[in-house]
Amino acid sequence: MLIDFFYHLRARKLPVSVQEYLTLLSALQTSLMPPSIDDFYHLARMTLVKDETLFDRYDQAFGEFYHTLQAATPTDKEIPLDWLIKEFQKNLSPEEKAAIEKHGWDKLMELFKERLEEQKERHAGGNKWIGTGGSSAFGHGGYHPEGIRVGGPSAGNRTAIKVWEKREYRDYDDQQELGTRNFKMALRRLRRFAREGADLELDLDHTIASTAKNAGFLDLQMVPERHNTVKVVMLLDVGGSMDDHIARVEELFSAARSEFRHLDVYYFHNCPYESLWQNNRRRTAERFDTWDILRKYNDDWRLIIVGDATMSPYEILQPGGSVEHYNKETGAAWLQRLLENWPKSVWLNPEPEAYWQYRQSIAIIKNIMHERMYGVTVSGLEQAMRALSK
Repeated sequence: MLIDFFYHLRARKLPVSVQEYLTLLSALQTSLMPPSIDDFYHLARMTLVKDETLFDRYDQAFGEFYHTLQAATPTDKEIPLDWLIKEFQKNLSPEEKAAIEKHGWDKLMELFKERLEEQKERHAGGNKWIGTGGSSAFGHGGYHPEGIRVGGPSAGNRTAIKVWEKREYRDYDDQQELGTRNFKMALRRLRRFAREGADLELDLDHTIASTAKNAGFLDLQMVPERHNTVKVVMLLDVGGSMDDHIARVEELFSAARSEFRHLDVYYFHNCPYESLWQNNRRRTAERFDTWDILRKYNDDWRLIIVGDATMSPYEILQPGGSVEHYNKETGAAWLQRLLENWPKSVWLNPEPEAYWQYRQSIAIIKNIMHERMYGVTVSGLEQAMRALSK
C-alpha cells in the first residue's frame, strides 16, 4: 500500500533506499505507533530520511502526497467531534460575560471538589459541570471570568486561575541571532569595564610617553585586559501566555548572552515562588530553592525579570494561587524578597504596552516593582539599563 509513497519520495529527489522502505514496513507491522497521520509522518521520517538537511524537502513531499490522498478519499458524512464541541462554545456578548458570577477563591475550590465527586459523565456547553464550551467555571474551550481549566487547551480568554494539565516547556534559544543587534546596542548601556588579571595588553599612550622620557629607547608599558564587570541574574517566565512572545524573548536572551560576561539564568512560570529551575525538560526533578539563590548572589548583581505579567491576581496575592502547585507563600512575598536582595532590578514585559492597562495583574506587579517595568523594545531596554546603572 505504500509503494506509491516510496516512489513519490524518490521523485522528489529524496534518496530513499529499498532497505529503508522495508524497515518502515517492518516497523508498521509491530504496532509501534498509534494509527494516526502525525505518528506515521514521524515514523516515516525517522526510517527513510537520514540527513536532517533533507527534512524540509521531506515535509513538502509528505504534504503533497497527503493532500493527494485526501482529494481521492470520499468525504465522510459524519460530523467531526471537534466541530460539535465548538458548536457548544458560546459567543457571549460583553453584557453576558459581565453577568457571569465570580465565585471567589475559597468558594471556587469548594465547588470544584464537589463537581469532581458528583460528576459521572461528559458534559459540553453548560454552566455548571466540568466540560467543554459554555460558561461553566470548570473545563476548557468556553468562557468564565475566574475558572479552572481542565483537560484541554485554552479558548484564548486567559482568565483561568488554575490549570489542571501537564505542561511541557522548552528552554529559550540563546543562539538566536536574527534581529538581536538593536537589543545588543541597548544592553551595552549597562556594561562597565575594569582592568583585571595579568598585564597582557599594550598600553600605547603610556608606552609613547615612557619611551619619550627614556631618550627614545623603547619602554613597553603593559596593562591588564579590560573585562565587563556587570553581573546579571535573569529570571525568564516560560509557558502559557509567554508562548506568544517566544521569538522576541529569544532575541533578548541571545543578546544578553552576548553582552554580559557574568549572566546566570533561571526559569519560572507566571510568578517566582519558592523554587526556580534552569532546564525546562527537568523542571520537576531539578529545582533550585529560591532562598539558596538569594544567598548565592549578593547585591553586586543586577536582577532582570522577563515576563508578560499576565495571570490571575490570585497567583500574586493568594497562598495556593499558583496554577501549577500549592505555594505556601504569595508571589508578592517572593517578589519583595527578590527586590530586597537586589535593589537594582527591573521587569521587562514583552506584552505590548497598549495592553497593560487591561491586565489587572500587570498593574499589581508594576506596583510591587516600584514602576520599574519596561517594554521589550529598544526604547524600553534603554530605559531599563539606565535604571540599573544608577
